[in-house]
Amino acid sequence: MEVINTIGRRKTSVARIYLKESNEGNSHMIVNGRDYKLYFPTPLLQFTVNQPLETVNAAGKYDIYAIIDGGGFKGQAEALSLAISRALVKIDAEHRPPLKSKGLLMRDPRMVERKKPGQKKARKRFQFSKR
Repeated sequence: MEVINTIGRRKTSVARIYLKESNEGNSHMIVNGRDYKLYFPTPLLQFTVNQPLETVNAAGKYDIYAIIDGGGFKGQAEALSLAISRALVKIDAEHRPPLKSKGLLMRDPRMVERKKPGQKKARKRFQFSKR
């Protein structure tokens, strides 16, 4: 099997992954040169990253090398999850319905609203003074 290259995005995070079949069942997930359990220390983020693999019963079958840039930990974990889901669909089209039913193939479009001039934040205004 050749190496499959996909991309996932969330907020300002971009995750590029390279996925290939693992040798004899010892799969590795390397994120920015470190093991994913060291990069994402909390169980919730680890669950987010592993969710696509466990949905299609592919945990332990693939080696994943990821380069993630921008954003915070949660955005990076969700970007990585989207990239893994897209790679699994590229491998086998049969994986699409279970991943789609859990919402793992949808790019979350929510972004931070920009700050407007003449205001404190995106929507908060300075206090109005009549006199």
